[in-house]
Amino acid sequence: MALNLSLAVPAHAQQQPASAPAGEVFALKLPAASAAAATEANGTVQFIGTATVLIRYQGFTILTDPNFLHKGDHVHLGYGLTAERLTNPAIELDKLPPIDFVVLSHMHEDHFDKLVQEKLPKDTPIVTTKEAAASLGKLGFNRAIGLGKWDQVEVEKGESRMRLTAVPGRHGKAGMQALLPSVMGSMLDFGPTKGAPTYRMYISGDTLVYDDLKAIPQRFPGIDLALLHLGGTRILGVFKVTMDGKDGVELLQIIRPQHAIPIHYNDYDVFKSPLADFAREVKAAGLDQQVSYLAHGETYTFSPRKR
Repeated sequence: MALNLSLAVPAHAQQQPASAPAGEVFALKLPAASAAAATEANGTVQFIGTATVLIRYQGFTILTDPNFLHKGDHVHLGYGLTAERLTNPAIELDKLPPIDFVVLSHMHEDHFDKLVQEKLPKDTPIVTTKEAAASLGKLGFNRAIGLGKWDQVEVEKGESRMRLTAVPGRHGKAGMQALLPSVMGSMLDFGPTKGAPTYRMYISGDTLVYDDLKAIPQRFPGIDLALLHLGGTRILGVFKVTMDGKDGVELLQIIRPQHAIPIHYNDYDVFKSPLADFAREVKAAGLDQQVSYLAHGETYTFSPRKR
């Protein structure tokens, strides 16, 4: 797998309304893309499996939550708990195109597995939580950028610009937080003008629905595409730590994206809510036209929305 080298440095304080706490802002500078790639009108989201997608737009190539284990492999979830993979990734790790940076919602092996820990180049920029960045540093990854809630990374690649903001996410109910890693959702704003992106993409991360999520559309109205981590993951078969189908629709009604794609729904044996649950809830809510379903390897193509 090829890699685009980069530099990340702290930038300025994020400008927010007086009533909204400001987050720290970092800068990530990447080598320029080809002119053709940077000016390509359409973007794509390719579903590789689990929460792993490949996003390509305006010259950027972004990989999320890399998980490249195969059917029958196991991941450790902590406290002696394991999960078995039931599917294969649509692309092998060593067959990926050059990656600009990774977005990692949290540090669990079904999102950053042992193979990735071993094979991903250690100078890969990884945008993640502060907790996960510390863990990555111990593994030898030297370009991890740790974000707190509402912190932001401004990314520059030649003439292309985008901003990533860490938004709320919670991996389980409040009483379970001491047992689970911190999680971030991500808002990706593409384009040179802050506050008026050419395309706005939300990635939920492994969250349940809770009150803090209501602040997301207040700060980031007009979301074009939402990638939802579903699966109704249950630890010990009892404790739900990711959204099921009903939760997914509730989040859609909170976030109000123009379109949505469910991911993270059938790859491990701890996923207890199949995609059919979400599809049924979507239909009942009259949201069929706002959702696309991707099989592993399939690609969704999008264009900038006229605002």
